[in-house]
Amino acid sequence: MLLKSIKSLLVLLLCFPFAILIAQDSLNTVIAQKGDGIYSLLRKQGVDPYITYDDFIALNLPRLRDSMHLYEGMSYIIPEGVGESLKKAKEETKTEGSNNSIETNSYDIFGEKYAEVISKSERLKGTVYYLISGHGGPDPGAMTQTAGKSISEDEYAYDVTLRLARELLSHGALVYVIVRDPDDGIRDERILEMDKDELVIPDQAIPLNQKDRLEQRVNAVNKLYVKHKGKHQRLVVTHVDSRSKGQNIDVFFYYHEKSKKGKKLAESIHNTFKNKYKKYQPNRSYSGTFEDRSNLYLVKKTLPAMTFIEIGNIRNKKDQRRILDYDNRQALAKWISEGVILDYEAE
Repeated sequence: MLLKSIKSLLVLLLCFPFAILIAQDSLNTVIAQKGDGIYSLLRKQGVDPYITYDDFIALNLPRLRDSMHLYEGMSYIIPEGVGESLKKAKEETKTEGSNNSIETNSYDIFGEKYAEVISKSERLKGTVYYLISGHGGPDPGAMTQTAGKSISEDEYAYDVTLRLARELLSHGALVYVIVRDPDDGIRDERILEMDKDELVIPDQAIPLNQKDRLEQRVNAVNKLYVKHKGKHQRLVVTHVDSRSKGQNIDVFFYYHEKSKKGKKLAESIHNTFKNKYKKYQPNRSYSGTFEDRSNLYLVKKTLPAMTFIEIGNIRNKKDQRRILDYDNRQALAKWISEGVILDYEAE
């Protein structure tokens, strides 16, 4: 009897992995290599990561570290259908005489790799968004050292801002990136090299004096706001905080106390982040808040309803992972964009 049970157990142990492999093969799987993130893995498989990200998470949640990172050497299920059809559609749009309905636009500001933006929807058609990344030019903002190299707030805030701009454009919004770098598009490196060549639109050099810098940005936004009067207009300002090394913080959202629309925008993005954490990191509570910060110059002086976002503490090792990993920077931008869309559709 005992021998029979052992034989049965051996059969199960031998067959069960084989059954898993068969199931995985039928679902199209790939093994994560060193350095792979979710977005890079999906791109390598010809799948649009911006559309299939949530599906990938849902299919692979038990295999993910912290509900959003890959394990090297582990097999992952690739979502089928949407990504491949979009890739094929993109190629067909380049063929002369093609009547394909997939719309693409090219924007040099995102860099060669990310210049082409596929239209996902018209959910934000008719809206106008102003995006400001903190600091820039002669002011790098908060700084620290990692892996023996200096990193600065302005470079990471700018990268998240560009990714956010790309998301909003893909849903039909008119987007103004107020602080612009002439040669730094969206970058997938962990260490983003520092420079001082950022400009404020249209092509204004950024002054050294802090008040002059802030006033320059306020004037740029307010002039455009008057130009687009009557449209749904919002401002999103992105910063990276600097606190003690031991202080791990979640993403924070600020607004003006007298702006009901600004509060609603901040709350919508805040709720999106809470829901994402609940879904993808169920064992980790979300402590980020949205609150009044009417004393901040940009919050006080700009005309559009707005939210001011702090995406992490640059000096904290855990928060550094949030900004150093480009997959995380992309996730931040995507989640912010989803909150922005929900805010607009709730009007």
